[in-house]
Amino acid sequence: MIEWIAPIAFILAGLLAGIIGEKVIFKRMEIFVKNKRIAGGNIIFRSLHRMTFIWFVLGGFFGAILSSPIKPDIANVLQKILTIALLYSVTLVLAKFTAGFVNLFIQRTEGVPTSLISNLAKIAVFSLGTLIILQTVGVEITPIVTTLGIGGLAVGLALQDTLANLFSGFYLIISKQVRTGDYVKLDAGHEGYVLDISWRNTTIKEISNNVVIVPNSKLSSAIFTNYHLPAKEITLTLDVGVSYDSDLEKVEKVTVEVAKEVMQEIAPNLIANEPYIRFHNFGDFSIDFTLYMRVSEYFDQRIGKHIFIKKLHKRYQQAGITIPFPVREVYMQKDGQEDSTIEQS
Repeated sequence: MIEWIAPIAFILAGLLAGIIGEKVIFKRMEIFVKNKRIAGGNIIFRSLHRMTFIWFVLGGFFGAILSSPIKPDIANVLQKILTIALLYSVTLVLAKFTAGFVNLFIQRTEGVPTSLISNLAKIAVFSLGTLIILQTVGVEITPIVTTLGIGGLAVGLALQDTLANLFSGFYLIISKQVRTGDYVKLDAGHEGYVLDISWRNTTIKEISNNVVIVPNSKLSSAIFTNYHLPAKEITLTLDVGVSYDSDLEKVEKVTVEVAKEVMQEIAPNLIANEPYIRFHNFGDFSIDFTLYMRVSEYFDQRIGKHIFIKKLHKRYQQAGITIPFPVREVYMQKDGQEDSTIEQS
């Protein structure tokens, strides 16, 4: 019984060290990194969560096996099991590291990450880690790689649609035709913000809060409008008409002033791009013009028009500028005489 004291001591020491490492040291380092705002700190600590405890416990079991009186062949099997567990945990950490930093890099260069590239990076690390684990425990990996290569051809033929979606997703990301966060409108009529581009589908969230799932291969061949390319900022246009007896100089001044007020409210960073109007038509009952005003993104057009119409209507009333009703003159003949009446429609 005395010979088992050292192995039990190693196991208890590993458990104690794991608890102290996880609850004390790891937590203090996490707080330090957050306070210093070190780039990628959250990714590191999210990947290492619980791993400190696991590694100390595995170390304790290693020490217990080396100091225990069990038979060498059994000890060898137990050491291989612990080695596999250790390598798997390291692979898991590296996969999380890789996916996290790939997402961080894409977010800094493109603005928002996509799950397709980060998931593929994670799969690549897992695959490499699995091969290393197999080679470590004495499994010959060359036949496995060869078999996977031959089997990959058969799988590729069986999964043509899946592979088409996968490569289409790559094409969409690399070509930068669609990015997560973009507002797009498909030729089928669906429109909304792109939430994610995965290995199979692109997820689009409509304004009504519904989610549209579009296969990548369909999206890559579809006709669609991306309202965030080449830039998010777009020009809001709104047609207005004023009566023929209006002072057009005054109309232009008042309208532009109101548009500036609206821009200051919803797009203050674009105020340098001054709004303007252009008269373009002598209509049947009004002189027509179009307002041009910059807004931050496509969806801001709705709130921009809402605010602008309310403010403009109020200012026109104060300034005595009339927006005329459609007027139609109807002639009616009665007893050889012609009468005329004017109707508003």
